[in-house]
Amino acid sequence: MPAHLPPYPRPAGRRVSRGPFAAVLAANTISIAGSSLTLIGVPWFVLVTTGSAGRAGIVAFCATLPVVVAALVGGPVIDRMGRRRVSAVSDLVCGLAVGAVPLLHYAGLLEFWMLCALMAVSGLVHTPGLTARHVLMPDLAEHAGTTVPRAAGLYDAVSRGARMIGAAVAGVLIAAFGAETVLLVDAVTFGASALLVTVFLREVPSAEPQRARGGVSFASYRAELAEGWAFLIRSRLLLGVTVMVMMTNGLDQGWSSVLLPVHGRENLGGAGALGLMISLFGGFALLGALLYGAWGERFPRRTVFAAAFLASGAIRYAVAALTDTALPLAVTMALAGLGAGMLNPILTTVMYEQVPQELRSRVFGVTTAGCELTMPLGGLAAGLLVDGFGATTALLLFGGTYLLTTLAPLLFPAWRGLNAAPPPPVSRSEPALPGSARAARSPRPSAK
Repeated sequence: MPAHLPPYPRPAGRRVSRGPFAAVLAANTISIAGSSLTLIGVPWFVLVTTGSAGRAGIVAFCATLPVVVAALVGGPVIDRMGRRRVSAVSDLVCGLAVGAVPLLHYAGLLEFWMLCALMAVSGLVHTPGLTARHVLMPDLAEHAGTTVPRAAGLYDAVSRGARMIGAAVAGVLIAAFGAETVLLVDAVTFGASALLVTVFLREVPSAEPQRARGGVSFASYRAELAEGWAFLIRSRLLLGVTVMVMMTNGLDQGWSSVLLPVHGRENLGGAGALGLMISLFGGFALLGALLYGAWGERFPRRTVFAAAFLASGAIRYAVAALTDTALPLAVTMALAGLGAGMLNPILTTVMYEQVPQELRSRVFGVTTAGCELTMPLGGLAAGLLVDGFGATTALLLFGGTYLLTTLAPLLFPAWRGLNAAPPPPVSRSEPALPGSARAARSPRPSAK
């Protein structure tokens, strides 16, 4: 069992202020709850209006491909524009794009290509906003007088709870008023999130634009972007995490945007049951995050991570493929959520430990791009498989691939780095190295 990690010290004399941290938690709660409405509302809207799982997959492809592009190039932009400004602008544009879908539909003007384009705009700007809030977490934890692992656990728990609430509300609203109403509510939530971030993060220096080294130019932008990629490639642990999550995110995108909505429509009785399944997953994910935040640091991260990923992955695909009633899948979704809730606090803490503050926007941007690289293909592949071979075959293929992917932490030595203590801080005059390289230069023995 690893030793307890040392606390993250707060500079002497800094006044404790929990307002910015609370504001970001509230903004994330509102924004993610709204996004959960869209997660259910858009696929259901497409299935009801077109009757095609393939078209639902195309919309998912259009919504997620720009996410990868934005994450790929957005790190330096976040630093230059400022994390507070990027977060607010991202939410406002997402609100306008999502709100335009029902308005155009009510006016009789909505074409399928318009829906794809609006979802692409939303996907393009949504990830930079999430990244901007995410990379602020260590500074906000410091302002609030708490540790990064505790703040990361709370941040993830709030996000999980928001998804649970959003999914439950989406199921009720779709059943009562239709998918169009759900999308209008989501547009309002984005506006509220933007307002909170704009008002309450004014006093946080790291939320403002960061001065560029050597002036603003395409060459300096390219150098900063390359710096993030170089850091990721040199770290075997972070690269392994990125590749694994890249695979599971693609499979999860196919699950959430096509496979589960199709299964819900054909076997579970409609949008209400679909919302219940996602709420169960979100509720138990919240419980898992809280449990990890309270006791998780007592156990080896690698063991918890591997067990949690196995529990949250392939089982739900197999149960959905082999049963046509709600109860078995409901129990499975609860178990999967409990495991999933423990994953992000582990990964978030490791990222904060491994990546220097001045590189976080860039490194988090490129890791997000890598993690989301297969998401466009996941939704598209799921839609084509359902149309071509049926939902059962698609579910079994996705579940088998998921199982093979989640064995990686048990098979590859680089994952032992999950249990390592945080590396020493890197000064700005010293080149930024990944955790494994810094450990090799330190008298402290490596965990590998």
